[in-house]
Order: sequence, then C-alpha cells, then structure tokens
Amino acid sequence: MYPADYIPLFLLLFFGLAVGLGFVFFTVVRALSRRAHRLEEAAKRNIGQVFSPSPFPQRPTAWMAVRSATPEAVKLALGLGRSTPCSWVEGLAGSHEFFIGPPVHGWVIVTGLGLPHPDDDIDASFLFLTTLSRKLGHIQFFHSDRILQHHAWARLDDGCVTRGFAWAGNTVWNQGAKTLPETELGLHCFDYGDDSATFSEIQRNIEGLPLLAARWSLDPAEVKLHTLRQATGIAGESARIY
Repeated sequence: MYPADYIPLFLLLFFGLAVGLGFVFFTVVRALSRRAHRLEEAAKRNIGQVFSPSPFPQRPTAWMAVRSATPEAVKLALGLGRSTPCSWVEGLAGSHEFFIGPPVHGWVIVTGLGLPHPDDDIDASFLFLTTLSRKLGHIQFFHSDRILQHHAWARLDDGCVTRGFAWAGNTVWNQGAKTLPETELGLHCFDYGDDSATFSEIQRNIEGLPLLAARWSLDPAEVKLHTLRQATGIAGESARIY
C-alpha cells in the first residue's frame, strides 16, 4: 500500500478524535453549567434565609399577659369595636390601639398603643390595670423603654395588686412583696425617694425584664407560632376611657 492510501484513514481517525473530544468538552461544559446553576439557586435560598424578615417580631415596648382567658373575653373586657383579624407579627409591631394574641400555653398576650405607660401617668396605669383585672382575674403588665430607661412590671389578681414596680427617673410605684424571680434575677427595686440608683442597676432591670416575664408568664419575643391559625389574633380600638 502506498503512503497516499493512508491519507483517508488518517483523516477518518482525526475526524473521530475531534468528534470524541468535542463530545467530552460538551459533556464537561454542560455538567459545569448545571453545577453552577445549582450553586446559584442554593445561594439565592441562603440569601433569602439570611436577609428575609424574621417570622418572630421584636419585643414590644409594653404588653400584658392574661391567664386563663380567651381572646374574646379580653376583647369584651377592653370594649374593642371594629375589631379585625391580625397576624401575630403585625400585632406585636404595635401599630394598633390594641392587639390581642392567640392563646399560648394558657396565656393571652395583649399589646398596642392603648396600653398605659407608667412614666406618663402612674395613676391612670393603676386604674387601667385594676379595672381590667377585676374583669379578667390574673393579669401581668410589663413596660420597658430602652431609650429613656423607664421600666415597670406588675401582677394583679381580681383587681388587687400583688406586686408592682415602676421606674421613670425615680420610683413611681413600688407595691407588694418582691417575688422570688425578681430576687434571683438580681433586679433592683428602689424605695420611693431613693436617688441612689446607678446606671448599671437600671440596665440590669432593663435587661432582666424579659427574663422576668418569661419566669412569670411569657416573653412575647420568644413565642414561636407555627401555623397561620395559631398566629392570628384580634386588633381593634376601645371606646372606653379607664
């Protein structure tokens, strides 16, 4: 066989080699493309998990915890009108006059702009809480303003204050015996007219207040509701002036 006869064979081999390399290249590129797509989708999911709003709201400035009551009973006691369903996250954001949460472990959380602030008028706060407690039985009240450092906590049964403390630059309310959780958490409850409070002691109270709420009843910021039905409460306005 003459050398010229090998030319078609070499061309055929070269063509087959080129086709094989092209196929390998195409397969590798396709695999890399699929992998890049999967990584991109995973990254999008991770970004969504990191930067999407938390399903659990921030702790409100003021809230009540009502024991062994239904949301409807609380609604009636507050005299709410024009009430509508409201999500837990929206309700605890505090934009409504009153938000009544769904029952959680035997407690109903109430928050909103209509709740009293002891640093504004302690007498009005006392009247509001005692009036509501006569209707609902055992209620607890918590207030914490991290900017002004004002704070308060109270427990009432059937209209009677069993424990109440409020600080608004000075002690404006100190009633009842200090509870064991207050002592264990190292909370400072100053007497009327006592001006010896230090910044660190006030900070201790601010930081310990949600821990006290968790010991007494519930810390709203730690409540986790897993279904839409569980996380729906009532929002409305009250026509009553306490």
